[in-house]
Amino acid sequence: MARPYAIEMAKLFETFEWANEADIEALRHAVRTAGLSPLRAIGSGGSLTVAHALVTFHQRHTGRMAAVSTPLEAVSEPLEPGVGTWLLSAGGTNVDVLAAVSALIQVEPRQLAVLCGGEDSPLAKLCRAHSYVDLLIFPPPSGKDGFLATNSILGFTTLLARAYAAEFGATETWKIAVADVKKAIQENSECLTAWEQATGSLWRRPTTIVLHGPSTRIGAIDLESKFIEAALGNLQIADYRNFGHGRHHWLAKHGELSSVLAFISDDDRLLAESTLALLPPHIPQARLYLPGNSTAVALLSLLAALKITGWVGAAQGIDPGSPDVPEFGRKLYKLSPPHVAASTATSWRLSSRDAAAITRKAGVSLTRLDSVRELERWRSALDSFRNRLTSTWFTGIVFDYDGTIVDTRQRFQPPSTTMAEELTRVLEAGVCVAFATGRGASVRRDLQASLPSSLWDRVLIGYYNGAEIAPLGDDEAPDGRDVPCERLTSLAKALRAQPELAHAVKQTDRPYQITLEAMQVLPESRLWDLAHQVILITGTTDVSVTRSSHSIDIVPAEISKLTVVERLHERVGDTPILTIGDRGRWPGNDFELLRGPYSLGVDEISVDPETCWNLAQSGQRGPTATLEYLRALEATAGRLRFCDGSLR
Repeated sequence: MARPYAIEMAKLFETFEWANEADIEALRHAVRTAGLSPLRAIGSGGSLTVAHALVTFHQRHTGRMAAVSTPLEAVSEPLEPGVGTWLLSAGGTNVDVLAAVSALIQVEPRQLAVLCGGEDSPLAKLCRAHSYVDLLIFPPPSGKDGFLATNSILGFTTLLARAYAAEFGATETWKIAVADVKKAIQENSECLTAWEQATGSLWRRPTTIVLHGPSTRIGAIDLESKFIEAALGNLQIADYRNFGHGRHHWLAKHGELSSVLAFISDDDRLLAESTLALLPPHIPQARLYLPGNSTAVALLSLLAALKITGWVGAAQGIDPGSPDVPEFGRKLYKLSPPHVAASTATSWRLSSRDAAAITRKAGVSLTRLDSVRELERWRSALDSFRNRLTSTWFTGIVFDYDGTIVDTRQRFQPPSTTMAEELTRVLEAGVCVAFATGRGASVRRDLQASLPSSLWDRVLIGYYNGAEIAPLGDDEAPDGRDVPCERLTSLAKALRAQPELAHAVKQTDRPYQITLEAMQVLPESRLWDLAHQVILITGTTDVSVTRSSHSIDIVPAEISKLTVVERLHERVGDTPILTIGDRGRWPGNDFELLRGPYSLGVDEISVDPETCWNLAQSGQRGPTATLEYLRALEATAGRLRFCDGSLR
């Protein structure tokens, strides 16, 4: 694990170049999702610095609250699922991050993203078992960090800065920041030489106080971590104004043992200079001027922290990359974190599946339900629904598509091989299947590529939320013209004229559907409000508006996914049909589809205790949950039934 610190420093430029050129499409998608909600960033050791960087970028670009947690805090203080949750880990092997992710997966936050450098790490393997997790793998070209996290911190921070800049319209700002960092990061650059000379007089004293502003906080945080982990000295950090609220008293009592290091950006230069001018003259000061925009300054402050660590080590005869780790330290690192409190579901005689199902449906914890004496009502409703579901033979299934058959992150790819195999098994048993989707011909093409042509006559597709229904083999369907019908023409024109929609949204017009899809970070609620504002202003009253996993769809009021169910009934007769979708909560576009008595959700579900339950295993959703349902079905002679004991 030990490696000379100089070797780590020699690879910083290569790491920065890699992070500036790496494919970040998946990371951008995850950042886009994160931008819709508050965020919690989780890290330990060096990754805690990256967590602080993520929080800084998130708040700066989105204006939404973000907070940093250690793995222990994340496990002990769970937040409601609407808070985006990110975990950062260079190696993906330590017991703390594994325990945190295991616990968080069961909470099923709306977004759980894991940024990791170890492709085959235990962390990556755990996340792959729960496909809804945004697993973002970026192995730094420098390989595994030594004792102190170095290149992974710079690499991950650069990747995140770049992704946020790209998603929030700051591409030009990023380009300028890259140029500023490249000037400094080269070995023996004028900037590094100036920093080393400025700080050289500080290290003869045992305590260093680091003053910083908002943009340089990342560097101060990492420097504190490095000083303590490598035992280089005592280090205190404070922003310029918080220093004035009592922290200055340390210098009054221990000034002869202390020095001051100031990170100064253009934004806080006046405040920094005024603060430093008031300090006693016998206390050594070093002023590191970090030029550029806030992104450049953040990265430069981190670079300064990494370099200063090496210079201090050299001054004290310590190699920060190869410390003499005591045996008790090794044992401390390997200690197991506390187990998450055993689920109270056990004491209530609930399986983990039932506990998850009730929590999803009720929207509150089991403890809360029990305290208000509502748990038994929900348990009874679950038993009633499941008994009805598992005692019924079905002659057909209607699926939603995006988020149900294919993951929304790969929605323009065909269904997985496993999904195709399960659908084929059902069709070969003589069962009829239909898909109700907001999309058009792309779904037909993907299903034709996935299912045997001999089975196509048993498959119906309801395009554009049921506006047009045709067999899978009909290559003329759907009508893909980009001209809306007469009833939607004026509304389509008004939507295109709305300034905010015109700037931020892709509008697709079809004969019986208008689709609005955000092209940048735009909360669903905002898009929903904008669409309804135009609808109200134009006096349009005969349309239906629903949300899908990626868009808002507007169709004539009489169009519904229920039409697909009705058409399938025409084939199979008046027999039960199973419906499965991911957006069963109003105003999701599966709300009507999943109102029937035999309806299963794989993600968002309605509050109705009679139907639309999500019975997937805890920690699973989307196509993975759909596969779980399909595998639980036995098919024979044109009928389906859930196997005895399944979904319990």
